[in-house]
Amino acid sequence: MLQDDMEALRSDIHQTMDRIRGSLDLGERQAESERLENIMASPDFWSDAERAENISKQLRRVKGPLEQYHSLSRRVDDWDELVDLALEENDWEILKAQQREAEDLLRALREFELTLILRGPYDHEDAIVSLHAGAGGTEAQDWVSMLLRMYLRWAERHGFKAEIIDALEGEEAGYKSVTVEIHGENAFGFLRPERGVHRLIRISPFDASGRRHTSFASVEVMPDLQNDETIEIRPEDLKIDTFRASGAGGQHINKTESAVRITHLPTGIVVGCQSERSQHSNRETAMRMLRGKLAELQQQQWEKHMAELRGEQADIGWGSQIRTYVFQPYSVVRDHRTRYEVPNAQNVMNGELDGFIEAFLQQEARGALQPEENGS
Repeated sequence: MLQDDMEALRSDIHQTMDRIRGSLDLGERQAESERLENIMASPDFWSDAERAENISKQLRRVKGPLEQYHSLSRRVDDWDELVDLALEENDWEILKAQQREAEDLLRALREFELTLILRGPYDHEDAIVSLHAGAGGTEAQDWVSMLLRMYLRWAERHGFKAEIIDALEGEEAGYKSVTVEIHGENAFGFLRPERGVHRLIRISPFDASGRRHTSFASVEVMPDLQNDETIEIRPEDLKIDTFRASGAGGQHINKTESAVRITHLPTGIVVGCQSERSQHSNRETAMRMLRGKLAELQQQQWEKHMAELRGEQADIGWGSQIRTYVFQPYSVVRDHRTRYEVPNAQNVMNGELDGFIEAFLQQEARGALQPEENGS
């Protein structure tokens, strides 16, 4: 039985390695790595600091997966040798140890494979996540605070840095809206499947009668673009307002007009930030948020155009419900696009989102996503 299990694991490992090799385009990636290294070797490379940083960043993105692939490939070879040796000598203790190693190895391979799926123009960037309460007052605002905690826990699990940059608190509990920056490799690519409306069904802690309530919150996910020449923002297209920040933040924040709100007149997009002490810092953060929203708008327009060319009726707006979280009378979280579900809602609220993210990205890559639905 153990021998059969090992052969099944071996098959899974080698099939995953084959898919990874196919996704990596090893020869092309190696050639690009060498081209960038040659550019960096030129004597005047650092004379243009911004260009040098961009090329260095490109090299890390090209070379990083190559190095990770070779490391995992060596690990697979070593594992194969140990398993073959254990099978020859009928050493069941070594086989049991290598079974555990195989499960860890397969997990690492699948995580690596997932990063290779992220080929969108901004997937490698940091993310800006904005949560907004839907209708329902305190119920919806409390739901926003629960989702915020979920994403902060997810970021912590991945070793990402998360920072709240704007928040409008509810009168009794939670938030009317809150925005958080999440810094980490591929943060935007991993979090963009979270865009859309999230629905909660539970017995409300704010209802003395103990009735079941349904709450809604929308999640926006934008790439955090420090500087992108493809996103043109003309000063004359901006309306910039300053005002005093609200909520916690200390005397200085609340007594000076440090908060900034920027309206992009051609699109009507409004962004704001009030978390920093200085108006200049808040303006810089708000501009990054605006750049990210404009990048997302460009991507949505392209997707809509491609859908029209294919004759599809695709809704790429933010109003479609993507996921339902049920706390009572049973516990389940169900994604309506992938049909992926988890029977323990509390684990999901503690940041265990990887199953949902992986299901979305895998099905997206295969073109197998289900239409979003508003049903139960």
